[in-house]
Amino acid sequence: MSLEDLRFDERGLIPAVVQEADTGEVLMVAWMDRRALEATLTTGLAHFWSRSRGQLWRKGETSGHTQHVERLYADCDGDVLLVQVHQEGVACHTGHRTCFFTALPGGEGASPPANMLERLERTIEARKSAPPSGSYVAGLLSKGEAAVCRKIGEEATEVITAALGGEGDRRLVEETADLWFHTLVLLGARGIRFQEVVEELARRHHARRG
Repeated sequence: MSLEDLRFDERGLIPAVVQEADTGEVLMVAWMDRRALEATLTTGLAHFWSRSRGQLWRKGETSGHTQHVERLYADCDGDVLLVQVHQEGVACHTGHRTCFFTALPGGEGASPPANMLERLERTIEARKSAPPSGSYVAGLLSKGEAAVCRKIGEEATEVITAALGGEGDRRLVEETADLWFHTLVLLGARGIRFQEVVEELARRHHARRG
């Protein structure tokens, strides 16, 4: 699909859903006109059209919370854009990471959020910098890296036991969650962001396809 195939509305605008490229987290929804879209494609930075101010604007031009565009897609009808970005700082003017932080009654807990690993990473970092009394993560970190590694080894064994011991798929899911969680704790102890692991997986994926 080319730019000429896109279906802008009667105002010359098209809605753009902005998503964190690595985690799938939906950050915001904005509008683009043709100039904003062309500026986005040319610079690699997300540009939008402000309906309230009636002008072109670049995300982060005043706040510094720039969006570096990784990929851009149009939907099957060509009337909605999906902009996958790497977000610097936060996306929402309220200071929240995403504009979608308000749950409607009855809408909470329906499915795990796409950014669950990122949320866990933030929690681990908070426990590391300001350890609260009684925190499991803070207690594990206080025992040192060797203790965290031993826990990862135990959880890896539990994953294998669940897979080969006929304990069912649910048990395997639970043990895998434990393994991933404690691996995140180890990364947090080292100050390594899980995005670095995602980027390494992406590098290997592209290398094998090349």
